[in-house]
Amino acid sequence: MTATLAQKYLAEFLGTFGLLVAITGAALLTLNAGAAMLPSVRLVMIAFAAGLGLLGMIYAFGDLSGGHFNPAVTVGVWLAGRMPARDVIPYILAQVLGAITGVAAIAGVAYGNSTLWNAVRPGALAAQGYSGNGAPYTVALGSVFLIEVVLTFLFVSVILMATRAEGSAKNLAPLSIGLTLVMAHLTSLPIDGTSLNPARSFAPAILSAGWGGDHWAIQQDWLFWVAPIVGAVIAALVERVLRSRSA
Repeated sequence: MTATLAQKYLAEFLGTFGLLVAITGAALLTLNAGAAMLPSVRLVMIAFAAGLGLLGMIYAFGDLSGGHFNPAVTVGVWLAGRMPARDVIPYILAQVLGAITGVAAIAGVAYGNSTLWNAVRPGALAAQGYSGNGAPYTVALGSVFLIEVVLTFLFVSVILMATRAEGSAKNLAPLSIGLTLVMAHLTSLPIDGTSLNPARSFAPAILSAGWGGDHWAIQQDWLFWVAPIVGAVIAALVERVLRSRSA
């Protein structure tokens, strides 16, 4: 179907909103489970919430906007020549606003329970981070940058390759994309909280700075813009090379 620009931007807003409700909800609202939930079980829950949330949003809104819900994906798709430059900034703005709204909704739920709210605040509403500036992560900046670049490269590569016009299994593309996001979370959640998505990182960081009073996440947020976009750029360049060779 052919969507208007307004429909595309609204679809990106709603899809990113849904994705962040899924990820942030799983990350924050399980914190008060206490001893009833093993840390490994919680990690798997968050990973599958991310992947299944993305899968659902792609099936719901992908026909309208392409189902990016991630500024790094938008940059990769643009560099691969699959969207006009005029849509890049509006897509990213819609994604950021959707992410902020999604995190705010879950934070509002957590705020209704003082015990849960006091538990989620030190983690800056499930923001990503690296060692230093009070972050609850102990991995060095360089290692976090590397894993974000590598995993975003793989994630965006799957998106670009699975959605090729000449692909033989395009209807299964959302499934492969969602499962790749599950893999990425299982790999890097203990390292930095897993971003691969600048909007996903910026939303809790900016809200925690203004609402929760925690500023370490917004101070470190630059990395979760730069590294995923670097990974997406590499993925787009690789996709162009593979496309030219197979032509």
